[in-house]
Amino acid sequence: MPSWPEKRKIIGTHVQRIDGPVKVSGAAKYGSDVQPEGWLYGMILRSKWPNARIEKINLEKALKVPGIKAAVLQRDLPRTVRYYGEELAAVAGTSKQACLDALRAIEVEAKPLPFVVKEEEAKDPSAARVWEEVVNLSKPGIREKGEVDKAFSECEFIVEGTFSTPVQIHHPLETHGNTVSWTDSGLTAWASTQGVGTVKDGLADNLKLEKSAVHVICDYMGGGFGAKFGPGVEGALAAKLSKEAKAPVKIFLTRLDQALAVGNRPSSFQKIKLGASKDGTLQAFDFENYGTAGIGAGAASAGGGGGVDLQMPYIYKVANTRTKQSSVAVNAGSARAFRAPGHPSASYGMESIMDELAVKMGMDPLELRLKNDPSEVRRKEFQLGAERFGWKQKYKKPGSSPGPIKTGIGCAGATWGGGGRGTQAQAEIHSDGSIEIRCGTQDLGTGSRTLIAIVTAEMLGLKPEQITVKIGDTNFPPSGGSGGSTTTASVCPAIYDVATKALKELQDKSGVADARGENWMGACKKLGVEPLVVSGRWQEGLSSNGAGGVQFAEVDVDVETGFVKVKKIVCVQDGGMFVNALTAESQVNGGILMGIGYALYEERIMDRQTGVVLNPNFETYKLLALADAPEIDIVLLDMPERGVIGIGEPVTIPTASAVGNAVANAIGARVGTLPITPARVLSALSGKNVPPSAPLKPTA
Repeated sequence: MPSWPEKRKIIGTHVQRIDGPVKVSGAAKYGSDVQPEGWLYGMILRSKWPNARIEKINLEKALKVPGIKAAVLQRDLPRTVRYYGEELAAVAGTSKQACLDALRAIEVEAKPLPFVVKEEEAKDPSAARVWEEVVNLSKPGIREKGEVDKAFSECEFIVEGTFSTPVQIHHPLETHGNTVSWTDSGLTAWASTQGVGTVKDGLADNLKLEKSAVHVICDYMGGGFGAKFGPGVEGALAAKLSKEAKAPVKIFLTRLDQALAVGNRPSSFQKIKLGASKDGTLQAFDFENYGTAGIGAGAASAGGGGGVDLQMPYIYKVANTRTKQSSVAVNAGSARAFRAPGHPSASYGMESIMDELAVKMGMDPLELRLKNDPSEVRRKEFQLGAERFGWKQKYKKPGSSPGPIKTGIGCAGATWGGGGRGTQAQAEIHSDGSIEIRCGTQDLGTGSRTLIAIVTAEMLGLKPEQITVKIGDTNFPPSGGSGGSTTTASVCPAIYDVATKALKELQDKSGVADARGENWMGACKKLGVEPLVVSGRWQEGLSSNGAGGVQFAEVDVDVETGFVKVKKIVCVQDGGMFVNALTAESQVNGGILMGIGYALYEERIMDRQTGVVLNPNFETYKLLALADAPEIDIVLLDMPERGVIGIGEPVTIPTASAVGNAVANAIGARVGTLPITPARVLSALSGKNVPPSAPLKPTA
């Protein structure tokens, strides 16, 4: 079985990103920058009704607007739309203004229907149904282990709490979109995507094309956190418009479109009961939860969960557990995967109730975690992080900090799976010493190009800047989508394999016993005119799955205004063999900043009267600003014996939980609802901390 070199010169060091210069200079071309000859603007007509029967759509007037070259329906009529913003039709024209005029000219005949957009209202049996055939609130999925009720009766300490997390909107800097050219010879799409292969498959299936006729390119993309795998409705519409107009069509969504229609993180409304014995050993756990995946909850209602099931009890060992979870459909855009799906909301509920138990017992919250965490690695991380953070010196009784600006601390842990899969790669070596690596993966902005260059350089004794990396193209050897923290663990073993094979073949052809490093050029010169082309693939034993981590947070809370300032985060993270320490640290920074946004700012607000998202843009949907960023102290636990493991997901999971616990420690009251806004802090201080929905009534 292959193994990574024991002595590594480049792997694990801080290597500058090779795509940095082209990005900062503006030379990098994103999907929205591509301008094929004769390209047209594309725009989408969206439903103005949150629920309606669409009887007719007349495109004739739109086609007469000057500059309009094509107009198509999203699907055949009649049909039902189930949320404000659902796609109805699309137009393509020579200017933005022509498209806007054409959208206004489209005539739609619709029958509005009753709708519901608030979870607490939708779960009422008398509420308007999102899906006609089923009630909105699914039958709960129940899981039980041990004798829960008996265990509670024997517990020395019992705490209960309600905790809720909001719908979080996907808002990458680059919105969803594609530039598509459909000609007689085939279809080419320049996509902003997490998976060039999945976009290719999606377009081929949707448009009934042979996969060999579809070519997808993604040189650079401006962020994707789980919702950019397929072409989306917008991609299919761009393709249909291109075919109709006989010209390339570019559809990149507006920020409003982004808020309505391309995915979000589901909400959760959790009721938790936790019991422990006198020494703090967790004995019993009872959990009820519901949340919404928008209209995405409807089709799965009969099975329970509907994409909102949480992994509970999260990370801690409890002998007797019962969980009861439901999904509730509402007239809003469907949820999609969102960085570490399910984990941040599960972590918030579990870590909050753990602190509540520790406070009731008069026990250090860190000690409670060390006693009940089954992971030896994570217990080590808690201990390392506590020492680095100064936990023993800083921890004090909740609410005991003097003055109106109160300081508090909190901690939380995380787990994630990840793992690698069957990526392929190709190396081409020329007599001038140049080498090109081709792989059909994509770089979300996390540094995949640089990792490929690092691994190749390590195996060949070269420098990363000597390696030409070509990715983001379905004409290259296939790889998977970039999600679930699997990219690095999938790609790096394939690069190891192709570089190792390329080196052996070069040595065989050139007669040079060791062609690495200073012997490279001499060996390459003996190749002659024809380049050496070698293929490789993912190999077992070079990567693994399972990454955990812990975080410690310190906050200041102004009890007069309710304002929360995160002062410091300490993160201790395992991730196997870190290929590039610099990009790994960047991933940690990004995950923590996203976690702070979840903790303090981000929340989709729906208007129950119109079904509209009221905060769809960066002015009204609050994100973390530079002034809000805390000091971040990162400790990476290098474990080369485990191979390569991705860490994109675990680093964002515990942040909101640690911040929430720090706020509770500062003010002596629990804010059970995310985001922790000033109003909610003041409400908790007044003793009126009520979640936005009452807990579920027990199900018979």
